[in-house]
Amino acid sequence: MTAKYRLAASAEMLFQELDFTERVKHISARGFEVEIWSWTNKNLGELAATGATFSSMTGYIEGDLLDDDGIEKLLSSARQSLEASQIIDCPRLNIHGTGLDANGQAIKQKMSTSAAEFATAVKTLTRMAQLGAEYGRVFTLENLNLLVDHPATPFALARETLALVKAVDHPNLRLNLDLYHAQIGEGNLTELVAECFDYIGEIQVADVPGRMQPGTGEINYARIASELKALGYSGVVGLEGWAQGDSDLALDDFSNAFA
Repeated sequence: MTAKYRLAASAEMLFQELDFTERVKHISARGFEVEIWSWTNKNLGELAATGATFSSMTGYIEGDLLDDDGIEKLLSSARQSLEASQIIDCPRLNIHGTGLDANGQAIKQKMSTSAAEFATAVKTLTRMAQLGAEYGRVFTLENLNLLVDHPATPFALARETLALVKAVDHPNLRLNLDLYHAQIGEGNLTELVAECFDYIGEIQVADVPGRMQPGTGEINYARIASELKALGYSGVVGLEGWAQGDSDLALDDFSNAFA
């Protein structure tokens, strides 16, 4: 089966020895779309001038889904992010269950959420989706893992992000299904991909343990690639992982796993 999906790679995590713009150029020259995180510390005009195709970027600066003040900050900074996305023509903007600090930790930690909080999150995400529609952009809600990288992050697991996106049921809110995080938190990845398929906006990958390229850990990404082909997935698969060794080799391993 021939792959219909496209491959992207994170300029945040690969080619660390290069200036950021040079990372973008190099990833693009290799034939990959480019993913970035926060746009606030980037020269977006310079990045746009590289001619790279940008796949995703962070869709907010601050805020959260639950608290009145946090909701307004989230929506305000989401609008700023949407304006920034226009500069580099980035179609997808990534969001989380709560704001994360510079170390990726939940700013407002919660061990569990209530039915009332779920309903509030649905209302907030509905407003986010409507905002995305104004700009012709899609917000993608990413699942995270609680055991290793993001403890006490609300709405972190894939089953929770899927439930929220299903409840909102809006084309401008989709899943960023991160299979690295899902393997740590939930496992059963092939069935998870199939279950989430109708709501996926993007898929991100890295191996476990270590969060490096496919082939360095326990996940059978060739099997997942076969499932994506069988399902007819035509979106983006993004490598959001560190390189074990040379970054060009990491891209080779990634390409081979999803060939």
